[in-house]
Amino acid sequence: MKIYDVKDFPNPRRVRIFLAEKGVADITYQQVNFADHEHRQPDYLEKNPYGGIPVLELDDGTCISESVAICRYFEEQSGGPKLMGTNPEEKALIEMWSRRIEDTILNRALAFFHHATDGLGSLEIYQNKDWGIKSKELLIDGLKNLDEQLAHKQFAVGETFTLADITAVCSIDLMTWLGIDIPTEFVNITRWYDFISSRPSLAA
Repeated sequence: MKIYDVKDFPNPRRVRIFLAEKGVADITYQQVNFADHEHRQPDYLEKNPYGGIPVLELDDGTCISESVAICRYFEEQSGGPKLMGTNPEEKALIEMWSRRIEDTILNRALAFFHHATDGLGSLEIYQNKDWGIKSKELLIDGLKNLDEQLAHKQFAVGETFTLADITAVCSIDLMTWLGIDIPTEFVNITRWYDFISSRPSLAA
């Protein structure tokens, strides 16, 4: 199996952390040269017509894109801890919070990056600075909701580290890389982040 990857991007990182937590090591990672538009070349578009990264290519040539879909494949196929829940309620809550965090923190940080900064430079097709700035403002609402969720919890959902935590840490790290600090009033996020930062998988 092979994963088409870009080392510094948050969505591929979500998959790498997930696999590190599961103990999946027999994967080849192939870096995609984003700057040279490799993700827009015909060979790559055959694997993912949307041009997104990451893509998991199975041994039979089947290609699976979208980070959570790739994680779902390994959740069902591999051993290790269950990172997407063990019963219907857990599974629903983990997916709910992972999607909330993705929508309200990760995607808003990405919108700020793509629209209110130089972003990917010449690779940017369209930029709307006002929307980028607004997205940064809206991101604070997402952080507030996550902070409230973490008020009495070590992890984002339940008693163990899950996909929701992975989505959150990748979102927070992207945000801080963009120069957006965790507001000091969100003490629960800071406590949670300090608590999980020692996990070896975060270096994946």
